[in-house]
Amino acid sequence: MDIALFIAAGLLMILGVIGSIVPGIPGSPCSYIGLILLHLTEKVEYSFEFLIVTFVICVAVFVLDFFVPAWCTKKFGGSKKGVWGSIIGLFVGIFSPIPFGFIIGPFAGAIIGELLEGKDSSSAFRSGLGSFVGFLLTTGAKLALGITFLYFYIQAVYSSVSQTNLESLFG
Repeated sequence: MDIALFIAAGLLMILGVIGSIVPGIPGSPCSYIGLILLHLTEKVEYSFEFLIVTFVICVAVFVLDFFVPAWCTKKFGGSKKGVWGSIIGLFVGIFSPIPFGFIIGPFAGAIIGELLEGKDSSSAFRSGLGSFVGFLLTTGAKLALGITFLYFYIQAVYSSVSQTNLESLFG
């Protein structure tokens, strides 16, 4: 049973790292579920506090992924229309057939929103740049969390293998 849990946890960890970059895959939650599967094995035991802290961080990163690009748009001088354009552009970009639509959508949406607000193209571009910076920040946070969880997985596998000889594990 432990081997199946270790394999499933590993697959979820890999999916979590991929989901940090690829939209539509909830990377942080996948990685967290992998940690839970590790905890369910007889070889790995995480403390309750560790599981709660990692859960809170996972939820925070997941939620911030939806708000930081719009917040950065605002910080870079965007109006409400620019912020809404960024949010709408994100959803349009995720579901569009355009490669990298999830990057282009919020950027273009912020620019379009600012132009509709009556701002000049320079101000509109700056707001679009804010949306892009927000995207980079959240992608970096998701990737850092996914890699950290993957590190916990590798550490758990390594300590399990070093505690058990390979023949008894697979034989």
